[in-house]
Amino acid sequence: MEPHASSTTPTAWTRKHLLGLEDLTREEIVAILDTADSFAEISQRSRKKVPALQGRIVFNLFFENSTRTRTSFSLAAKRLSADTQDFTASSSSLSKGETFIDTARNIEAMGADLMVVRHATPGAPHLLAQHVNCSIINAGDGAHEHPTQGLLDLMTIRRAKGKIDGLTVALVGDISHSRVARSNIWGLTKLGARVILCGPPTLVPRSMERLGCEVAYHLDEVLPHCDVVNVLRIQFERQAKALFPSVSEYSQLYGMTQARVLKGKDNLLVLAPGPINRGVELTPEVADGPNSAILDQVTNGLAVRMAVLYLLSGKMDSKATGGDSSTERDA
Repeated sequence: MEPHASSTTPTAWTRKHLLGLEDLTREEIVAILDTADSFAEISQRSRKKVPALQGRIVFNLFFENSTRTRTSFSLAAKRLSADTQDFTASSSSLSKGETFIDTARNIEAMGADLMVVRHATPGAPHLLAQHVNCSIINAGDGAHEHPTQGLLDLMTIRRAKGKIDGLTVALVGDISHSRVARSNIWGLTKLGARVILCGPPTLVPRSMERLGCEVAYHLDEVLPHCDVVNVLRIQFERQAKALFPSVSEYSQLYGMTQARVLKGKDNLLVLAPGPINRGVELTPEVADGPNSAILDQVTNGLAVRMAVLYLLSGKMDSKATGGDSSTERDA
């Protein structure tokens, strides 16, 4: 269901970078979601390209592996008629001793207008934003934030439920190491959702409550209260040691099965940012079932990234999307 339009005029987008959702206001988040809604229609056209960013150059600087995010940003830029270039760290001059900042400055000197940056070090995109003149988009920095993933999750919830304000959303799994969890927490709480973090105590520290969330350790007790469950992947690559006895035990206690889906409210929405580990965080029948919006997340991710590229390029003209961006939608 589509969110209903209101008569409130949206805040004009004035930011040069998108580094995280922590620093954004509620109005700015809604402005991105509204813009993404207008771009979602483009994917339904026979001609899926608009000239909004014609002549602009977008560089993808990925220092970590990625499938969905990198491909989605590249396709989003191309649909806006921008020129795109991918950067691979392993074959760059970084291997010869060039610094991270010098690499970015050289890329900017080639005419980059926007840089999409993924890096294993928290704060790396923020550092670049201080040393280059082009716009920086954080595509994931360590365990800190992944703002466009948080935005596409918000968009998926809003389009499925018609609102976010007043919903109860559970983030289940490896909260400690998840940049997706942090971006979701900032976005959901600012738009009025009740957020419950659930998982083993070693992965969900009680200190996370300071972000305005609730912490729970028993999934079956939480599910009856949930409108949405976002199932997060176990970040084995970021864990220095095993933080629970076995994958099998984790799956028994926290895996989303069809039996657990039935414990939730009617029309419980199940999300997973991917890549999903079938049989661990959720079972195949849940991943592919009627409650799952996993593929909708992928589709909405393209619209969100088009919106972010568009707004950071200083574009606010609704004619570029063929839609009306003059009204704010309910969060």
